[in-house]
Amino acid sequence: MSTTTPLLDPAAVAGAARGTLLRLATAGSVDDGKSTLVGRLLHDTKSVLSDQLAAVERVSRDRGLTAADLALLTDGLRAEREQGITIDVAYRYFATANRSFVLADCPGHVQYTRNTVTGSSTADVVVLLVDARKGVLEQTRRHLAVTALLRVPHVVVAVNKIDLVDFSQEVYDRVEAEVQAVARELGVVDATAIPVSALDGDNVAARSPRTPWYDGPSLLELLEALPPSDDPANESFRLPVQLVIRPQGAARDEAHRDYRGYAGQVASGVVRVGDEVVALPSGRRTTVTGIDLGERSLDEAFAPQSVTLRLADEIDISRGDVIASADDAPEPTQDIKAVVCWLGDAPLRPGQRLLLKHGSRTVQTAVRTLDGVLDLDDLHTVPSEALSLNDIGLVTLRLAAPVPVENYSTSRRGGSFLLIDAHDGRTVAAGMVGATLPTAAPAPTEPEGDEVWEI
Repeated sequence: MSTTTPLLDPAAVAGAARGTLLRLATAGSVDDGKSTLVGRLLHDTKSVLSDQLAAVERVSRDRGLTAADLALLTDGLRAEREQGITIDVAYRYFATANRSFVLADCPGHVQYTRNTVTGSSTADVVVLLVDARKGVLEQTRRHLAVTALLRVPHVVVAVNKIDLVDFSQEVYDRVEAEVQAVARELGVVDATAIPVSALDGDNVAARSPRTPWYDGPSLLELLEALPPSDDPANESFRLPVQLVIRPQGAARDEAHRDYRGYAGQVASGVVRVGDEVVALPSGRRTTVTGIDLGERSLDEAFAPQSVTLRLADEIDISRGDVIASADDAPEPTQDIKAVVCWLGDAPLRPGQRLLLKHGSRTVQTAVRTLDGVLDLDDLHTVPSEALSLNDIGLVTLRLAAPVPVENYSTSRRGGSFLLIDAHDGRTVAAGMVGATLPTAAPAPTEPEGDEVWEI
C-alpha cells in the first residue's frame, strides 16, 4: 500500500461532481509523457474518431513503432510532430458517463512556460506529471509555483513511467515525498499522487493489478470525483464594460431612440433588475433598470453570461470601466503590489514602461520597484535587479489612472492582469495582485524623499 493515501474519497464527492464540467491542464517537464497521457485519456474514454486513430496507427508504423503513439492525438502542429515535443496549448474535449472535461495539454519545455501559464489560468485542476526515474526537476518546481500562484483548486501528481522502474513502490514513495515537500513549501494544499503508466494505461482509466501496493483511485476516477470548483456566481457582482450600445442610423427607430446599454461579460456574481450598482473608477451610483440578452429581457444575469445592462441614470461609462455591486465594490488604485510571471524575451527592470490590461481596461504603467525573484532551487525569494524569461518575481507598479483591481486571493478574475509591451503589443507578463512568494526575503526599503512617478 502507498505510504500516502490520496486526499479525496471519490465515493464521498462523486454525487456533487456528477454532470459538472471540469477544466484541467497538464504540466511537467519535457518528455514526462504529458501528450501520451492525454492521448491515453482520449483513447480509453472512447473520445477518438476511428479515422483519427487509424491515422495515428499508420504514422506510428511508419516510424517503426509496434503500438500507436497516442501523443500524436494532441500534437497537432507539424513542428510538434517532427520534434516530438508540445509547443502550443492543445485543447481537447472528452466526456464520461459522469462528467464532461475540457483539457489543456500544455508544453513542458522551459521556452514555452508562458503557454503553461495560459492553459492553467482557468483550470480547476492541474495534472502535474513527474518522470518516476528523474523525480522533481527545475521545471517541475516552476510549474508547481505557477499552480500555487494561480490558485488552481486541485493538483493531481501523476508519477508517470512507473513501468520503467518495475512498478517499484519504493521509487514511487520517494518521488511522491519529494513532490509533496515542494508543494507544501509553495503553499499547495491539495496535491494527490497517483502512480501511472501513460504508455500502457496503468491507473489511467482503470486501476492496475501491477501496482497492488496502491489502493487509491485511477486518474480518471479521481477526476470524475473531484468536487466542483467555486462558482463565480457566488462571488460579488462585477461586469467589465466592453461596449456602450447606442443604436445608430436605421436601427435608431422610435422604440430605440433613447436606448443606452452597457455590454460585457459578467465576470462574477449575479445582478438583478433593481440592484444598486456603482460605476468604477468614477464611483457614481445608479440602479439597474433592465438586462438584455440579445432580443430577450432578463430579470437577472450571472457569470459567465454576456449581457447588456440598462441603468437608471445617464452617467459617464465607457469601455474599460467596471460596473460592480454597490455594497462591496473595490477601491480603484494607481499603486499595485503583485507577483508576475515574466514571459518576455528581454528582461524586466525597474523604471520600465509597459501597458497593464485588467479586464477590458488598458492603462500605462511603470515598474516602480523590483522586490525579489523566486529561487526555484531553495524556494526562497532573493534580491534581483531584473526578471528574466520565465522568472517569477515581486513588483510594485505605478499606474497612469486608477483601476479597480482586487486581491487575487479574493477573486482570481478581479485580481489578475497582463503586462503588454507598448511597442509591439506582445504580452510579456501575467500578474496576480496582492499575491506573495514563499518565505520572501525582506522587501527593499522605500527611496527617501517624496519621489514622484509620472507616467
